[in-house]
Amino acid sequence: MQAERIVVRHVRLPLRQPFVTALGVERQRDVVIVEAHGGGVVGYGEAPVLAYPAYNEETVQTAWHVLNDVLVPRLLSEPLAGPSDAVRIAASVRGHAMAKAALEGALWDLWAKGEGRPLSECLGGSAHRVPAGAVVGLIPDTRELVRAVERKLAQGYRRVKIKIKPGWDLTPLREIRRAFAGAPLAADANGAYRPSEADVLLRLDELNLDMIEQPFPWDHLVDHARLQARLATPVCLDEGISTPQQVRDALALGSARTFNVKPGRLGGLSAALAVHRLCREAGIAVWCGGLLESGVGRAHNLALASLEGFSLPGDLSPPGEYLLEDIVEPALVLDSDGHVAIPDGPGIGVRVREDVLDGLTVRRRIHRASGRLGTSGP
Repeated sequence: MQAERIVVRHVRLPLRQPFVTALGVERQRDVVIVEAHGGGVVGYGEAPVLAYPAYNEETVQTAWHVLNDVLVPRLLSEPLAGPSDAVRIAASVRGHAMAKAALEGALWDLWAKGEGRPLSECLGGSAHRVPAGAVVGLIPDTRELVRAVERKLAQGYRRVKIKIKPGWDLTPLREIRRAFAGAPLAADANGAYRPSEADVLLRLDELNLDMIEQPFPWDHLVDHARLQARLATPVCLDEGISTPQQVRDALALGSARTFNVKPGRLGGLSAALAVHRLCREAGIAVWCGGLLESGVGRAHNLALASLEGFSLPGDLSPPGEYLLEDIVEPALVLDSDGHVAIPDGPGIGVRVREDVLDGLTVRRRIHRASGRLGTSGP
């Protein structure tokens, strides 16, 4: 493959409404888009960083710095055999998973387009569509929250996940369960509880939830194992696993019965594939999470979710549901059966609307390669 030029963009995407979780409020989506140009083709990747370093340590500023001052110059100075070489080149950089994921994702898209194959096929996926779940943020009025869940179920979503936090858990969830007795529901705490509050979480067993996601902070693998041993409801880890090694540790400890696999949180598709393999070997079902990505990041996630083993509904709602305007076409859509089709064109399978992307770009930096790179696959 050949990368002649890499462009890093800070892109601002207006949200239809603020999204509230235990971590804070997202009022707009500032993300970093990476373009890898080569052979007349452009590959796109996304760093779905959040406004405040609470989900992980990254923000637009950190991703901008690490990509422009470290990762991109280093990558363009070395020959590449394929997109997974981005992992090798970035190995000495600690953390900054989303910045790494954006660069590797752009190379995967570039390579797949050069091959004339869908990214999903290149990753080993076979599904043509995947079940999608919806996420409902923290809504302080119970009646309004129930109406929001009703709308998501009416759209056909295969699962609805409700954000919770201490003091806003049992009562709203009971109301939702009362209104929708057999509906597939989950709860996501984003690490808001402490081990001393485990008794509250144990009471959630009465609600027949599909899972409780990340109840304790990210670094509490042992406490999650102790909770899971007492809890009939599956615990799911999200923020608690940022590397394949942490997944190995969580599996050994029994910290969870399922995992949210996000390429951005793990450092890219290669790491996500490694986590997928570990879970398949352990007989653990996984699902693909989301971070309010643009259509670029969401198309990458859909390609990953096409792999066998991603059997649970992912947080894969079409970006048009939360963004005022997306940057790709054709638009990703939810079908009447609550599934989203895997784009079947080359690479991520959707076309970036360059005029819209330019209009939403806050700043950009262009890097040019000093010479030719390798030509083989990953």
